Amino acid sequence: MNFCRNLLVGTVITVSALSHASSEKSRFEKLELFNKVLHLIETQYYRDVDTEKLVDGALKGMLNTLDPHSTFLDKTVFEKMQEDTKGEYGGLGIEVTQKDGVLIVVTPIEDTPAYKAGIKAGDKIVEINHESTLGITLEESVDKMKGELGQKISLGILRNGEKEIRYFDVKREIIKTRPVKSFNKDGFVIIRLNQFQKDSGKYIEEAIISQRKKLDNKVKGFILDLRSNPGGLLDEAVNVASIFLKDGVVVSTEGRDPKNKEIRYVKKSGHKELELPIAVLINGSSASASEIVAGALQDQKRALIIGTQSFGKGSVQTISQLTEDQGLKLTIAQYMTPKGRKIQAIGIKPDVEVLPAEGEWLRENLSDDGYIREADLRNHLTATIETPAEKEERIKREKSQRLKRIERAKKNKEITASVADAEIRKYDPENDYQIIQGIRLLQAVSKY
Repeated sequence: MNFCRNLLVGTVITVSALSHASSEKSRFEKLELFNKVLHLIETQYYRDVDTEKLVDGALKGMLNTLDPHSTFLDKTVFEKMQEDTKGEYGGLGIEVTQKDGVLIVVTPIEDTPAYKAGIKAGDKIVEINHESTLGITLEESVDKMKGELGQKISLGILRNGEKEIRYFDVKREIIKTRPVKSFNKDGFVIIRLNQFQKDSGKYIEEAIISQRKKLDNKVKGFILDLRSNPGGLLDEAVNVASIFLKDGVVVSTEGRDPKNKEIRYVKKSGHKELELPIAVLINGSSASASEIVAGALQDQKRALIIGTQSFGKGSVQTISQLTEDQGLKLTIAQYMTPKGRKIQAIGIKPDVEVLPAEGEWLRENLSDDGYIREADLRNHLTATIETPAEKEERIKREKSQRLKRIERAKKNKEITASVADAEIRKYDPENDYQIIQGIRLLQAVSKY
């Protein structure tokens, strides 16, 4: 009996070893194929080629087959990525993505040149300095938009529902983003956070102290405005959530092995604001860290989530330095809310849907509020692994939903035809319909 058991174990080990050897052989053969193609290009292509560019292009192509956020970072992109989370860099001030080879604005960052010029979420950037953006990578497009300070760059924009290209001349500036703005209305403190960059949590705490003084400590509640906030640093998401939560989980991440789960907890508590009612405003451009905060406050029943469904970026990327000036951004995990909800390609659904009284949500697009979401991106990851049948069903369902959204947008398009772009873009908390509704809802909640 022991002999049979030992023989069986020995057989399994042998099969495993053979399988590993076969896998290694297959990988070696593919690398040999790559080498042959590279050699043929270098020796037979009718013009001289830059081998470094060829290899960089191949690496980018390989990463592009995975998901919209995994990418190879060449020297230029890698250096500029180091700048972006520090709150100061040269550029136009827009977050962009790519869908089916088309460069699309996710959101313009508030108070930046692009924002002031009138660039909008959902705009398709079809030309940069009168050169087509079709056929170039997302990283190359971003690189073209960044450059010498003070110089103007021409962006050719195709806006939804329009056939003519609009041209915007935008001057490159040092982008000194001010992540936090604060106001008060009817005794409620409104905090607008436009990006989760370094010290965002600290800035919010300072804003709270400032507004409390203005209201003589008679604060009735808070509205945390995360609309069009594209995300940023995970640590700052935890810091911001910790301001409004007493304790517990803020977010957890699940990687390739579900057993390797990382959990982030509330860092500190003790704020007077903990007992006051809170509303969080979100929309289709609220992504990543914004969704972490909204999801944490929603799961812990600490805040009322108001607005429209968020973007749905629930994946985690890590930056690995490959060489001195090259890197790899790779999706390694998914975020989950305290209750274990995955938000990838789903987003955070508001407790109370409140549409803007006017604006981009009425314009024809893939989404009913005018925003391109994670689920609209090519090769987007799903929250769970699908069977072929489930994938087919999901594709049919998403197509049907898109058609309904487009039809809904068409019906409402006439309403905004007379609304000036500048009026739509202006951030005015006094007259912002969603903020007004948020205050009314908090007033109603505080009565009970």
